[in-house]
Amino acid sequence: MRLNRYMAQAGVASRRHSEAMIVAGRVKLNGETVVSLATQVHPDSDVVTVDDRTLEVPADRKCYLLNKPAGYLTTLSDPFGRPTVASLIGDIPERVFPVGRLDRDSEGLLLLTNDGALGNKLMHPRFRCEKEYHVLVKGVPREDTLQRLREGVVLDGRTTAKAGVESIRRTESGAWLSIVLHEGRKRQIRRMCDTVGHPVMRLIRVRLGGLADGGLPAGKWRALTHGEIEELEPVGSMTG
Repeated sequence: MRLNRYMAQAGVASRRHSEAMIVAGRVKLNGETVVSLATQVHPDSDVVTVDDRTLEVPADRKCYLLNKPAGYLTTLSDPFGRPTVASLIGDIPERVFPVGRLDRDSEGLLLLTNDGALGNKLMHPRFRCEKEYHVLVKGVPREDTLQRLREGVVLDGRTTAKAGVESIRRTESGAWLSIVLHEGRKRQIRRMCDTVGHPVMRLIRVRLGGLADGGLPAGKWRALTHGEIEELEPVGSMTG
C-alpha cells in the first residue's frame, strides 16, 4: 500500500497531512528517509518511523465508548499535569486514541479507537458525522432565538452550518436544549449560544452518529459491539 495510506491507518494523520510529513523528510522506511509520495509499504515486513517513532497498524480494529466527565482533557497527556482521559482508560488493553474532542468542561460520549483510518474519516468535515448534545443554557431562549441557531450564526466571519435545535425543558435558571451538529468548530456550541445571549452552563454529548448510551456511568467505558463498529462506516460515509 502507499505510504500515506499506511500512515493514516496507523493514526498519525490524514492522508493529505501524511503527505506533507513525507515531503518534509520526517518519515523513514527501514531506516532511510523517504520523500517520494509514491513510496510503497509492505506492512508485514517494512518498518516505518515518523520523527523516529515506529508506526504500527492495528491488525484488529477496536472501538470503545467513554462517558467523559467534566474536568478532563480529551488528550492522552498534558505537559501541565492536568487530568486527561488517559487516566480513565488505562485498563483498555489496546493502544487507542480519542476521535475528535470534547472541551475540558464538557461531558458525554467520546469514541476511542486503534484504527487511524476510521478516526480520520469520522473527523473529516465532508463525512458529516452527526453529533447530538444536551445543553443547559442560561435563560429561556425564545422561538426566534432557536431559529437563529438552526439557521446559523456568524463565528470568525463564517456562518455555522444549519443545526437541529429543540427546547427540551425549562429549569429554575434556564433551559435544556437539544442541539444536533454536522460540523465541529472549536467550542462551537458555547460560542453559538454566547452569540444569541444564552451562555452555556452545562454541555453533554449524548449521541455520536448512531451511537448513544444513556446507561454508561460517568468516567466509565465499554467496548463497541461488532455491529456498532460496522455502523460507523455508513456514518462516516455521509456527505452533503
